[in-house]
Amino acid sequence: MNFFDKFLTPLSAQHIVLLHFMLMLIFSLFIPFVGLITGGSFFSYFFYKKGKRENSPDYIRFSKEIIEIVKINKSMGVVLGFITLLTSILIYIQLLSLSEITSIIYLIISLFVIIAGLLLTYNSFTSKFGFIFLLISIWIFVAGITIPIYKNIITPNDSIINIMFSSIVIFKFITVLLLSGVFTGSTILFIYFYWNGGRNNINDKYALFIKHFAIRLTFSSIIILPLFLFVDLVKIPNDALSVSVFVYSSLAIAVIFVTYHFLYIMSREKNSNFSLQIFVSAILIIILFVIKDQISFDNATELRTVEMSSLYSINMDKLTGANKAPKISGEDIYKNICSSCHSFDHKVVGPPYKQTLPKYKGNVDKLVVFILHPTQNNPGYPPMPNPGLKPDQAKAVATYILNEVKKYE
Repeated sequence: MNFFDKFLTPLSAQHIVLLHFMLMLIFSLFIPFVGLITGGSFFSYFFYKKGKRENSPDYIRFSKEIIEIVKINKSMGVVLGFITLLTSILIYIQLLSLSEITSIIYLIISLFVIIAGLLLTYNSFTSKFGFIFLLISIWIFVAGITIPIYKNIITPNDSIINIMFSSIVIFKFITVLLLSGVFTGSTILFIYFYWNGGRNNINDKYALFIKHFAIRLTFSSIIILPLFLFVDLVKIPNDALSVSVFVYSSLAIAVIFVTYHFLYIMSREKNSNFSLQIFVSAILIIILFVIKDQISFDNATELRTVEMSSLYSINMDKLTGANKAPKISGEDIYKNICSSCHSFDHKVVGPPYKQTLPKYKGNVDKLVVFILHPTQNNPGYPPMPNPGLKPDQAKAVATYILNEVKKYE
């Protein structure tokens, strides 16, 4: 138990699903915003210094315009940069309260760092320190959301240096930076060449410079994203993988290749304007990345979900008086439900327990996860249907059959 367990109530499985869905929505807002303002602040500072050095009014003008674009306004900065991250922290506290606190600490630190970065960015025309703080906040944020998924690579007990400089955190950090580049470039195209009919107070030379810069930025950021998706699928632990992870990764790759097409046409044909399509594609790519990672997070914490929902059922039974009901019998559940397909020592419909249960090594919780969410592990047998048991019933029958199978060893 950690500090937060004293203040939190276990949730039902339905509530946990809702929290994961909320995280998808929150990160679909937070990641584009923090990526945009980080990328915008960097290029604003870059072009301002370059303009001063080369005495170029166009560079200085673009520097001022780009920072005004990405800032939006202070209210949106508070909502998209502060409230979204704070809300996600509260959700992570609830979802991870039964395990460890390291991930939550990283997210809390990232919140304070991003506040500093936003204050510096919003209160200064060009601030390299604002960009640095925003960059560090993204790095820490990525570490926080990576720890619960990649438990085979990093553990909560690792040092800060080992976690922050681990291969998977650096890999995920670069992925977010690439997505930031895609969204920053596509937003510049959208604002200058589509929004309200495009900007009319710019000459052809200036417009061509902006167009070429934004297309190059978007294309150079998006070009290797399919490779990063593939490597990510290879690195994801088995307990975090599922068909849905592959599906959303494939959809992201499909959208990326469509975006290649739009960027190519817009760069080759002078009068073509696919800025809206590129902008929408960039948003969709980020959303697909977010969904993929959240499904992985959900899969990786499935055992924790079972633990919380079991405690929820116990607490509800105490509140409603249902705990006075007869004790659940794992043996009765086996005889009434499981025995129609399984036996301990011979094949019925499914394989005998003496062949399948040894791999669980007496781990009741791991077997409970399979009973509640069965998957086909042996192609020689039909897939097991969901028996429709509650978490406490699944735990009772799992305990019974794990104890009973020892007689057949």
